[in-house]
Amino acid sequence: MTQRIDYMKQSPEFVNKMMALSNEENESSIEEAILHLVHIRASQMNGCGFCTDMHVKQAKMHGERELRLYHIPIWRESTLFSPRERAALTWTEILTKLPEHGVPDDVYNEVREQFSEKELSDLTFSVMAINAWNRISIAFKAVPGSADIAFGLTKAGLK
Repeated sequence: MTQRIDYMKQSPEFVNKMMALSNEENESSIEEAILHLVHIRASQMNGCGFCTDMHVKQAKMHGERELRLYHIPIWRESTLFSPRERAALTWTEILTKLPEHGVPDDVYNEVREQFSEKELSDLTFSVMAINAWNRISIAFKAVPGSADIAFGLTKAGLK
């Protein structure tokens, strides 16, 4: 296997800006539980093991129920998610795998029923940010669990 570069060392200015964007989510209009769902679902869709691992642990540490974590890939069939959470997951999926002709009006209208203009804008930036992190982690083959100590994720109690 080819050793990948350390992007944090090579481009600290970009990493710092990405971290600043991610940290802004803590001040966004979107509740933490929904942000966790968004981060996990986009990471699953993109096949990003590092980010999926990290965000599952963060969600668990912030009180997310284990069964709901298991149900994220099957959220459409699950009864464990609220209409607002379903709208956030819909928005996450459509923006993560953009259709050829963009976001259809029916999808936009469905999501817009659950979110104010500010919330939808904030949610969009959150989806954008996690997709960017996924691409960085996948490109440089970040190893799931490799940052657990640095990010305090050992508190999740998941091994």
